[in-house]
Amino acid sequence: MKIGTDIIEIQRIHSLLEKYGDTFKNRFLTPDEIIFAKKVESIAGLWAAKEAISKALGCGISATLTFHDIHIFKNSKGAPYFTLSQKAQKSYPIKSASLSISHDGGFAIAVVVIDLKK
Repeated sequence: MKIGTDIIEIQRIHSLLEKYGDTFKNRFLTPDEIIFAKKVESIAGLWAAKEAISKALGCGISATLTFHDIHIFKNSKGAPYFTLSQKAQKSYPIKSASLSISHDGGFAIAVVVIDLKK
């Protein structure tokens, strides 16, 4: 099992959104994520989640795992979960995973636990 975590100051994301707008969102969010992440706190949470996932996989955001290789969704109860692109699944075959995202006090944090197939 692998664990990844990331924390980000929400104001940092707010500043990037003010400076770059949709260009910034398009850099790391999928079109579906843009639809459900309207508030800056949610956008910061998605950033933290993608960073945490990349850390758990041991590669960071890089040529082998880009922001757009990670797709975050919410289930019917609003809980986050993710999938990887087909390309990334070949390098990182996941057996099971759990993702938690939270924000409070000006920060967004994400924690992921991933069990890779052997």
